[in-house]
Amino acid sequence: MDFLGKRLSGPFTIPSGIVTTATSIIQHFFDEIPEIGVLTTKSIGPDPKLGNREPILSQYAPGNFVNAVGLTNPGMHASAELLAGLKIPADRFLLTSIFGGSLEEYVAVAQCLAPYSDGLELNLSCPHAKGYGMAMGQDPDLVFAIIKAVKAAVDIPVIPKLTPNTDRFSDIVRAAFDAGADALCAINTVGPGYTSAYGHPVLSNGAGGLSGKGILPIALKCVREIRAVCDLPIIGCGGVSAANDVRAMQDAGASIIGVGSALTGMTTADIKDYFEVLASPEPLIAQTAETKVRYDLDMAFKPVTLVENQKVCEDIVLLTFAENFEIKAGEFVFLWVPGVGEKPFSVLCDRPLQLVAINVGEFTEALIDLEPGQETYLRGPYGQAVVPLPHQKVIAVAGGTGLAAVYQIARDHPDSEVFTGARTAERLYYLNECRDIANVHVATDDGSEGFSGRVTELLEDYLRTLPAADLKDACFLQLRTRAHGSCGRCRANPLRSTAPDFQRNRLLDQMRRGHLRRLRNP
Repeated sequence: MDFLGKRLSGPFTIPSGIVTTATSIIQHFFDEIPEIGVLTTKSIGPDPKLGNREPILSQYAPGNFVNAVGLTNPGMHASAELLAGLKIPADRFLLTSIFGGSLEEYVAVAQCLAPYSDGLELNLSCPHAKGYGMAMGQDPDLVFAIIKAVKAAVDIPVIPKLTPNTDRFSDIVRAAFDAGADALCAINTVGPGYTSAYGHPVLSNGAGGLSGKGILPIALKCVREIRAVCDLPIIGCGGVSAANDVRAMQDAGASIIGVGSALTGMTTADIKDYFEVLASPEPLIAQTAETKVRYDLDMAFKPVTLVENQKVCEDIVLLTFAENFEIKAGEFVFLWVPGVGEKPFSVLCDRPLQLVAINVGEFTEALIDLEPGQETYLRGPYGQAVVPLPHQKVIAVAGGTGLAAVYQIARDHPDSEVFTGARTAERLYYLNECRDIANVHVATDDGSEGFSGRVTELLEDYLRTLPAADLKDACFLQLRTRAHGSCGRCRANPLRSTAPDFQRNRLLDQMRRGHLRRLRNP
């Protein structure tokens, strides 16, 4: 299909701020999911913006959500550097979403990012960021002025994203058309709306935009109103999850179809499979796509009782709760402290529930002094469990608080090897518990306990001692830490090869090239 000068590989996009929020993900989707012909970035502004404190997403019914991200982004200059590294296939369209607090800011961001984009989406519709988005998009005169100014400043297509939260929608469409918009996108989220749990507002912002299956009728109405006013290409989004929804959007006048909230809870592989099915030319096959949507996703909070906050050192604490928690190694949970925030954590131990936190920000700083009995809640588990094959030997590697990501898998698989490290001995924890269930190898940067050096160096020495037959079927658990330092993902890699030293050399090469350097001792 043709769209604004390009012959596209597929008719779908993912709306701004959902899934394709990093250039690495965008590149992966460019390379792997041809059904997504238009790749839309998250909204980018003139300066770095932290956005709202978590929780930023809440589910109020199956397939229906309320969110208030707060336009989180690294700013236009850092984003330009990231976008410059993308390799855009000839049959894909990179749509860069931008916002500003004034006409001048829209123009500045547009000029900065246009050289790396196929088109610019103007966010004139965000319902929960004060002074941005919807605050401008409800005024036809301001919509006209912003589009006109951006069109004069760049030579690529400009596509305003319109808000449904107005009684002047047709007037805004006419203003966009008269200003020279090349296409229109509708709709952004509806609202704002509000959700609560245990007497507290779930979203830290208090309220947010509604998305998901329930807003489809509003989206269809808006797309039909656009088509009644003008013949511009339309990106239709809002509530699409099934083949019938796609046809309804196309019948209303949309040529590009956005699918967003329906992807919640899916892995990258799930998303690839979903779009393959949704785009099938066989109606009976396409109609099965909605069976892949996670309407069973559980985002409800469960109260947990903190009974002990044990200080490991000045900036690391071990949190013990009264409850046991059903979770598999490799999965993770979200811990919510109302009024403080929410973050994802790997679970150190499930019986009883134990978490480890390292102070790297405002939320984790609050956990350092969290008092037993204070209201705390969990949701989850999420993620994919690690399931080694019966004959595989587990080698679990963790730096700092990363032990939380791998202790349980080593506990549940006898004869495991656990490598754990830290900057100093005082930052080590759970060593006795580890020694009860596995062979433990300790490294500290200063040599105050165990091997003197990084845990990856200790691992490298150990791997050199193993026969090739042992490495052939080893299950190597590589820690994937999150930014706040207290949550990780581990994955099982069945290492198989008939070449005698292939797997040992592969692991050592990974370390030399930096693929394991995230395990450095905090």
